[in-house]
Amino acid sequence: MKNNLANKVVDAMFDNDSFSQWLGIERSTVEEGRCVLKMKIRKEMLNGFQILHGGIYYSLADSALAFAANSYGIKSVSIETSISHILPCKEGDEIVATTNEISLSNKIGIYNININNVEGNLVAVFKGTVYRTGKRWFEENK
Repeated sequence: MKNNLANKVVDAMFDNDSFSQWLGIERSTVEEGRCVLKMKIRKEMLNGFQILHGGIYYSLADSALAFAANSYGIKSVSIETSISHILPCKEGDEIVATTNEISLSNKIGIYNININNVEGNLVAVFKGTVYRTGKRWFEENK
């Protein structure tokens, strides 16, 4: 039942998230507090060094944070985020963002998101803190 709520929330978010759609994000796993997203790097995502622009790593991780944090049915917004870039990626590479919920209270959630390439190498690490507003996504999830 709760997993259905997580999918319902993330479906609603994704359907209205043109940027995540433009990124070509695919949802592999959606559960309460957890999300796994993947995407393939396209030419228009590269910077002047012909490697993945840092903002794209960040955006993928930010979407993973949003989906994981909101998966409980409580509207949550980021209040602090940071990223460390470890390895470059290039056009055609596929990357996977996996969330790990570190802490969850009534008002604050803390998440780490690891981004790996398909070989399993860690390419970026993102940390995000969200504020849980207490507002529900759907009336029926009271």
